Amino acid sequence: MSDRRRLSFETRSQAGLSVEERGYEHLLEFTDVSLSFKGVKALTDVSFHVDDGELFAIIGPNGAGKTSTFNCLNGVYHPQEGDIVWKGSSILRERPDKIAELGIARTFQNIELFPHMTVLENITLGRHVRTHVSWWDGAIWWGRAKREELANRAVVEDIIDLLEIEQWRAYPVALLPYGVQKRVELGRALAMEPELLLLDEPVAGMNLEETEDMARFILDIREELGIAMILVEHDMGLVMDIADRVMVLDFGKRIAIGKPEEVQRDPEVIRAYLGGDLAAT
Repeated sequence: MSDRRRLSFETRSQAGLSVEERGYEHLLEFTDVSLSFKGVKALTDVSFHVDDGELFAIIGPNGAGKTSTFNCLNGVYHPQEGDIVWKGSSILRERPDKIAELGIARTFQNIELFPHMTVLENITLGRHVRTHVSWWDGAIWWGRAKREELANRAVVEDIIDLLEIEQWRAYPVALLPYGVQKRVELGRALAMEPELLLLDEPVAGMNLEETEDMARFILDIREELGIAMILVEHDMGLVMDIADRVMVLDFGKRIAIGKPEEVQRDPEVIRAYLGGDLAAT
């Protein structure tokens, strides 16, 4: 990772500043959010916050409301109650593209890449929110347009280097192993230069070696780039190893939140995962 890129990402983080200097207490505040679909409650009064550089995990059984939470965060769903505050300002009614511009990027549980495009091309697509020249300037590729494209290429190449996918950079992603495709999707999200990264089951379907590699990349992103992350994942070993704090959802309600070791001992969490009879046993 070049020093130029590391500096560029770090200047977006305000972790070292006081509340007064940066103008907000928490990077993200998700407060008393309720979401329903024709009377069916997906989320009920869910609250949490995420701080600069934090790795926050959301866990829970299938149907607990984890993906609904992500969809509220990136503007796909608009909850009926509560508020979502990003760096001191509400983003409750913002469009997904605006939220992406503000610095919130997302990966998906099911890979959402363009299979016949190369690794380089797929990651470059993530630069669209950081591209500001007009289509006319881009067509003649001169001056500002040329400088911007060269800068974008440098960002993409550094991400390829960070995720160790140089050998596949010119390959169509359809030809790549599943674990590498997941890295490409992570790279596309990183290309947006986010301050908060939403990771939706990043190791789902991976073998042990691929899971360990992805965990290492996630930790590298946090340590080298200072990016805060919200991780939704069913691999409890991974979550408990790398998360700073964990929130547990069950039937759309928050039943626990705290450090991993605290959450693991919570009776409500054990009951949600094992069921009442097994938990009692």
